Formats: sequence, structure tokens, C-alpha cells
Amino acid sequence: MKKIPVLNRQLCLLLMLSASVLLSSCAAVTAPDKRDPWESFNRSVDAFNQDFDRAIARPVAETYKDYTPNVVQTGVSNFFSNLDDILVTINDLLQFKFKQAAQDFSRFAFNTTAGLLGFIDVSSHMDLPKHDEDFGQTLATWGVGSGPYLVVPFLGPHTVRSTTGMVADWQIDPVYTITDTEARWSAIILRAVDTRVSLLEATKLMEKSGIDPYVFMRNAYLQHRDNLVYDGHPPKPKIEAPSKSDLELEQELDQELQLDAPSK
Repeated sequence: MKKIPVLNRQLCLLLMLSASVLLSSCAAVTAPDKRDPWESFNRSVDAFNQDFDRAIARPVAETYKDYTPNVVQTGVSNFFSNLDDILVTINDLLQFKFKQAAQDFSRFAFNTTAGLLGFIDVSSHMDLPKHDEDFGQTLATWGVGSGPYLVVPFLGPHTVRSTTGMVADWQIDPVYTITDTEARWSAIILRAVDTRVSLLEATKLMEKSGIDPYVFMRNAYLQHRDNLVYDGHPPKPKIEAPSKSDLELEQELDQELQLDAPSK
């Protein structure tokens, strides 16, 4: 899966397209979510992010998509994906995924050389799949809990753990380590635009869903992160056993139904 490091892997395009996210989002509208104790604050930040997206980020992304040749767009996406493989490889090693680290380093090596600095993705045709690892997932491997859900200004949905991991990844991200300030910010903005373009269809889907966009994004993001942390095999949610009072109430209802039932 392709990593989206800016404007939040915001996000979660594949999950947004799944019916399970839609159903869980609808159910969550009427009940508080224990994973989101800062909901009031998060909604305020989310409102700011949505205003910024409508005013600037989305129009820029749509203009870029409409007027930039497809071959250029593909090359830009491949280039940043190739740089991302450096971060992925480092986090592979920190998670003791040595076989995967060898694959991801090989991807970077082949794409950087034969793929002309990564503008051409030759590795995907060499049985070297793209992986998605970051320091947030590494912290999870080390036993660090996810912490509460957190909406970050400009960057969107996160958790406390993923936010910490994101800041750590920035320290070794090739884009953020560019010494020339103008070149660094140009690369950051171009990657952000490329990311936003990849989410245009997901945005349209969310707008047509007719549900609370905040809840939709929260559930999509948290499911996506669980899927990444557990390499596609997240644990099934625990079903709490009914309390004694619930069982007693159920028995009383059964008795009343039996009394009310017409005798044959």
C-alpha cells in the first residue's frame, strides 16, 4: 500500500471505498467513541482543515490534475514513493522485518537507478511489492499504545502515537532534510498536492455518503491504522459479556412475553 505522508494519509482511500467503513460510521453517529475523548477539540480543528481544503488545497489539486500531463503526474508520484522507501526500509529494520527490509531497499535501489531517480517504477514489475511502514507502526511493535484520536492542523486524522511517529519520520525524511529552504518547501508542497490529487475521488464518495464526514474520516483512519499495524490482520473486536443487570432484564422480558403470549 502506498504511504501518504502529507495532508494525512488522509487519507485512507481504500478504506473509504469499503462498505464496512460506511456502516461503522453510521453506527457511531449516535454514540460517543471511547477512542476520541477530545472530540470537541478535534471537530474544531477538522472544521479549520475542511475550510482550508475547500479554499486552497482542493482547488489547487484539481487544477494540477486537469492541466498537468498524466505522465508527469505519474512520474511525480513515483518519485516521492521511491523516497518513501527509504523510511519504509529503516522502519522495517526497527520492526525486525529483515526480509521485507531487503525487498524495500531493493525497490529503492532499482527504481533509483533503472527507474531514473524513481520517476519510473520498475520494481513493481520485479516481484518487489510496495510496503507501508512508518515510525508510528514501529512504536506499536514496541508495545506503545495508540493513544487518543487526534486531528492535526493541516495534516488531518492521527492518533497520539502516529503523530509522534510522524515527527520522528520527519527527521530522516529525504524531503525534510533538503538544506535549501526554497527547494525543501517546493518539494513539500508538490508532495502535498500529489497526495491531495490521489484523494479527490475519496472526497467525492464521502460527500455523497450522507453521513457525518468527521465520523466517516475518524473510523476510516483508525481502521486503516489498525490494518497497517497488524499487517492486514487486525484482531477482531472484543464483544463484552452482558452484565448481570442486562441478563436479569432479559429474563424479565422473556417472562412477560410468555405471559402475554396467547394460549393455544
